[in-house]
Amino acid sequence: MIITDTHTHLYSDAFDADRSEMIQRAIEAGVTRFFIPAIDSAYTESMLQLEKDFPEHVFLMMGLHPTSVKDNYKEELGHVEAQLASRLFFAIGEIGIDLYWDTSTLGIQVDAFTQQIRLAKKYKLPIVIHCRDAFDEVFEVLESEKGPDLFGIFHCFTGTLEQAKKAISYNMKLGIGGVVTFKNGKIDQFLNQIDLKYIVLETDSPYLAPKPFRGKRNESAYINKVVEKLAEIYNVTEDEVADVTTENSKAIFGI
Repeated sequence: MIITDTHTHLYSDAFDADRSEMIQRAIEAGVTRFFIPAIDSAYTESMLQLEKDFPEHVFLMMGLHPTSVKDNYKEELGHVEAQLASRLFFAIGEIGIDLYWDTSTLGIQVDAFTQQIRLAKKYKLPIVIHCRDAFDEVFEVLESEKGPDLFGIFHCFTGTLEQAKKAISYNMKLGIGGVVTFKNGKIDQFLNQIDLKYIVLETDSPYLAPKPFRGKRNESAYINKVVEKLAEIYNVTEDEVADVTTENSKAIFGI
């Protein structure tokens, strides 16, 4: 059983004390593919080091996270473009719009999101979307950029059935993680109405640990709790969940 964690911040300082051991625990638990989202230029060096330390398991994205879209965002986008020109990445992410922390930057967040979608098209890469309190705004950008060359993952999907179907209509898979195990997470109530072919697994570690680890540091090994929950929701085996979602991740990332 090969499990793919399509979204994990393995470079987080939450793992500084035991990073290698934590990654090894995940590998031993069957999680052998880790896709690493970017935040901003401050993290690039540690991402490259992760890839060097675990070359068979770690796959990098490049992008500017919406909460890092500040006054210097054009300079940051220049860094993203320079990195893309210099080496292989497997996605542009995580990118999008976040209105939970700051609504005043909406205009430049939309600009950064749009520019990075166009970079993804230029490099024929998927996008990985961060959306918080901003479904309407994200969908507006996707509508303006839609086409066969727009595809990717709607990371940490926590919307409604209608929003799930809309995301899928833009060639997006839904990134499902620990929230599906929460009593108040709600997505477990309709997810069986979405074909498993549209689902990929993620942890977003060190954030959003599934039950029974909720509130603690998340790690990639805990994705097994998400696999268990999805097997229950879809009434299939855990092996099938792992196999189908890993194939879905291969279709998106090309590896």
